[in-house]
Amino acid sequence: MRFGDPTMLVLLALLPVLLFVHIWRKDQASINFPGLRSIVNVQTTWAVRLQPLLPVLRTIALAACVVALARPQWGVETTNVYSEGIAIAMVVDISTSMGAIDLEVDDEKVNRLDVVKGAFREFVEGDDKEVTGREGDLIGMFTFARYADALSPLTLDHKALVKVLEEVEIVGLPEEDGTAIGDALVLAAEELRNAAASSRVMILLTDGSNNAGDTSPVDAARVAEAFGIKVYTIGAGSQGQAMMPQISRDGSITYHPTQVYIDEYMLTQVAELTGGRYFRATDRKGLEAIYTEIDRLETSTNIGEQYQRYIEGFPWVLAFALMLLLSEVTLATTRLRRIP
Repeated sequence: MRFGDPTMLVLLALLPVLLFVHIWRKDQASINFPGLRSIVNVQTTWAVRLQPLLPVLRTIALAACVVALARPQWGVETTNVYSEGIAIAMVVDISTSMGAIDLEVDDEKVNRLDVVKGAFREFVEGDDKEVTGREGDLIGMFTFARYADALSPLTLDHKALVKVLEEVEIVGLPEEDGTAIGDALVLAAEELRNAAASSRVMILLTDGSNNAGDTSPVDAARVAEAFGIKVYTIGAGSQGQAMMPQISRDGSITYHPTQVYIDEYMLTQVAELTGGRYFRATDRKGLEAIYTEIDRLETSTNIGEQYQRYIEGFPWVLAFALMLLLSEVTLATTRLRRIP
């Protein structure tokens, strides 16, 4: 227990003075009788015996009032464990090459972006198996082709983030096609820089090499390193040839076998400059394994904090004081009344 305003307890020193004044005034009060012979043999009643109780009740009541003014507080010890999450920026390539149909899901060939979206969703929400999800982490989403875009700022609303993810599509115009990896890294790094999190992580997923934008990936990695951001890079796609989509002038898409090239040297450089790692994913299971590994490497921190939560006790003390005062006044004006 503690007192919110302990200086008020100084008033307790006045109580003995008040009690002394009360006793002194009682001794001064008297009634003159011609003689005491008629009342000497009067039997003492219980009301007379209880007379000294009245000043005691008043003194205790006044003491309780002083204690109430000092605001007694009772502490309830509480231990609060909370998760200190990390900030994660997902940077996804949406150039036309991400439409290549060369990754397998349940023995069926699907395009790269669909595989990436499914694995990303499991990374964020968990899969009830190895990946537990990123609850408590700030996650943002960025996409890039010839130009980089921020689709979602860092957020804890992962349901809204997944809805944004579902709307992601491969670019549909030839003038928008390209792979501006460096610009995308700088855009995501700027968002992560001001994140209030214990650590900042970027996950870059692409299937090609940088061929657009104003910033080279290595220079962008140096910017991320200066901001204390770790970058994990993932090269997604099969080896050799893949059925690559091509957009014609009228907007139609045709598929042609094309030699696949992922600039693994550059992606490795970007990762190692920032303290991250480079991974290669050639199928859905491989991509899921990569996310599982990143999930293991970048764990949130559980922090225990012990504190005291205080409950104000003055209403109860004041109620007790008022009850005593009411009892004293009631008895003094009824059965224990004295004249004078």
